[in-house]
Amino acid sequence: MKEEKKSLEDLKELKEKDAVADIETSEVKESVSLKDDLGRSYATGKRKDAVARVWIKKGAGVILVNGKDMGKYFARPVLQMLVNQPFSVAKVEGEFDIKATVKGGGLSGQAGALKHGISKALSLFEPTLRPLLKNAGFITRDSRVVERKKYGKPKARRSFQFSKR
Repeated sequence: MKEEKKSLEDLKELKEKDAVADIETSEVKESVSLKDDLGRSYATGKRKDAVARVWIKKGAGVILVNGKDMGKYFARPVLQMLVNQPFSVAKVEGEFDIKATVKGGGLSGQAGALKHGISKALSLFEPTLRPLLKNAGFITRDSRVVERKKYGKPKARRSFQFSKR
């Protein structure tokens, strides 16, 4: 009987220590930035079928996409604006260099994936920016994708023309 009471007390003590440790680790996770030995943060962004791998570090504001300058890769100003949105929301324009590789989808999806990846990488590099980016909706992945084609129909929902006679 005494052994059971001791083991119960030990378990209670362990549970209390575990709860304290959980609180300490959750505080540490929020404030520590994740950087590699070269001072970069890495994140993956996705949109439609496009996937962007993004490396971010302190610099002069150079953005390279698949080895090209962003202005050459995304020729449309709307897409360039989309890619630069995370910086304007976080008020850190021109402070970070970005190297990204983008695959899949079209240019619009790739720009959205790059925006998502930049936002995630910024929040990892500087955790204080996360609430700003989260409130703007840039951290959340846009889960909308193309609906699949159904059999007996020419497209996903379109039907063949109905003939009464």
